[in-house]
Amino acid sequence: MSVKARIETLLTEGLRPERLEVINESHQHAGHQPGFDGEGETHMRVRIVAQQFSGMSRLQRHRAVNDLLKPVLDAGLHALAVEASAPDEPARW
Repeated sequence: MSVKARIETLLTEGLRPERLEVINESHQHAGHQPGFDGEGETHMRVRIVAQQFSGMSRLQRHRAVNDLLKPVLDAGLHALAVEASAPDEPARW
C-alpha cells in the first residue's frame, strides 16, 4: 500500500472526515538534501475537515492527526504538513 493510501485509510477510519485530500509534495523538495531527487513519498500534505476538530485548538488538531499517523511517521515519512478544519470553519482550500 502506498504512503498516500495508508494516510487516507488511517485518517478515514480514525476521524471519518467530511473532506480529505492527501497530496504528495516530495517532488518540491528535490535537491534539499544530498542525494534526494524528489522521488517517492517522503513529504506529504493533509487537508482535512472533520467534526471531531470542533472546539479543538490548532495544536490539538495536529496532535490528533499525528497520533493517527504515527505508524506512517515511524516508517520513515520525513515531513507532514497538516491543514485541519472543523465543518463550520472556512478552509483555505
